[in-house]
Amino acid sequence: MSGTRRKPGQMSPFIDGFRARLLELGYTPGTVRNELKSVGQLGLWLESQGIEASQLTKDSIEEFIRARRAAGRRKVPTVRSFASLLEFLRSEGVLLPESTPLTPVDEVVGDYKNWLVFERGLAAPTVLRYETLARRFLQERADAVGDRFVEDLTGSHVVGFLVRECGRLSVGGGKGRVAELRSLLRFLYLRGFTALPLATAVPPVAGWHETGIPAGIAADDVQRLLDGCDRSSSGGIRDFAILALVARLGLRSAEVARLELDDIDWRAGEIVVRGKARRHDRLPMPSDVGEALTAYLCSARPALAVRQVFLAHKAPMRAIRPDLVSDVTRRACERVGVPRVGAHRLRHALASELLRRGATLVEVSQVLRHRDLATTAIYAKVDLSALRSVALPWPGATQ
Repeated sequence: MSGTRRKPGQMSPFIDGFRARLLELGYTPGTVRNELKSVGQLGLWLESQGIEASQLTKDSIEEFIRARRAAGRRKVPTVRSFASLLEFLRSEGVLLPESTPLTPVDEVVGDYKNWLVFERGLAAPTVLRYETLARRFLQERADAVGDRFVEDLTGSHVVGFLVRECGRLSVGGGKGRVAELRSLLRFLYLRGFTALPLATAVPPVAGWHETGIPAGIAADDVQRLLDGCDRSSSGGIRDFAILALVARLGLRSAEVARLELDDIDWRAGEIVVRGKARRHDRLPMPSDVGEALTAYLCSARPALAVRQVFLAHKAPMRAIRPDLVSDVTRRACERVGVPRVGAHRLRHALASELLRRGATLVEVSQVLRHRDLATTAIYAKVDLSALRSVALPWPGATQ
């Protein structure tokens, strides 16, 4: 076996395929050799224990690690270091996907998740947030009353849970809990789990709507973030393209992560944006954004059979997650000495700059792809020139 001096035992049939998978994911040859050495040691131990490769589990890996430690080995791998191997063996059909018996709470939450995805069309981060709240709420009820955790649900249970939640949250966080809880209760009623529409029992959280001013950063600072990217490196080329999409087109982090190769229409000079609630919007592609994407796709993007545009530039190579977009923005801020902000601040900065240049709120709404003009109206607060023209003079100004 290449990369080890000993035969890999029960892992012999899978070594070549696993090596190819690791190289495809962007791991260096040295890292691959170390991985294969650990896999070979695991294979020999499995053989000594009479365990087939198809019977490999996390428990058996933990037992292997304990055996290595008991033998006085200095360098002992961890269970996590075998995650890539387990994922590979499952993809090859050697191992069945891990499964545990579903509890009644699991079944209800699973149905709820499918409803959010297929009937409501919510984005993955939103689904995860709603699912997490639902599981915690329902599990608390199940621990208290058993199998009738849904049938015996009343408005007082709902209010009690919400009061406890809001006691440790901000006003904004409390409003989020209200929305999540109402969604779950609406689902339970529509599916017949509850006899009454308990969503109406969820009280609103007191707080004035849109009282704050959207925080952005100056246009000059945005340009500094772009100029601060090291476009001599593959990571810098990718980060520049990501920041260009956010700063010039106002894309959300999730929209950048979802962008696929087929979404770029080079002939028409447009980009299809996969927005909220499965909306697909076409936006014109500015020339500087097109040049940034071209540079990334032609010289910096790893050659991986993945349709998403942006990939990690370190192993394992895979599509980026939405939170990486804000990480890229914060790192750019640190490079140029600008106060750290997330990617959404660049979206605010774009709206403010459009207003400063004379765009109307309707035009800003179209760029940001708001479904409701009231959402865009908050940016009127930052249009200081327009506000000065309608503001009454200060009574003491003439004294």
